[in-house]
Amino acid sequence: MIEIFQTPTFKKQYKKLDKPVKRCVDVGIKEIVRNPKIGEEKKGDLAGLLVHKLKYKSQLYLLAYSYDAVTRTLNAIGVHENFYRELKRKGK
Repeated sequence: MIEIFQTPTFKKQYKKLDKPVKRCVDVGIKEIVRNPKIGEEKKGDLAGLLVHKLKYKSQLYLLAYSYDAVTRTLNAIGVHENFYRELKRKGK
């Protein structure tokens, strides 16, 4: 059984999303649970994180996460603008 953890940052960002966007994110989370290697692995300051890209209508959302054999940790969700800068600032 895979456990899913949410960082406080992710919880706060997720809470602010509209319902249709939340449904899109939920589908993305299910994809990550099934196949954690679906995201793009980051380098440098963000090493150890993967980012899965989700599209809702014409807007691109990025979902940052990390994983191991039994857990998936959801770190952040947001639009591309300033996403990586905020992720670095919050220290993953």
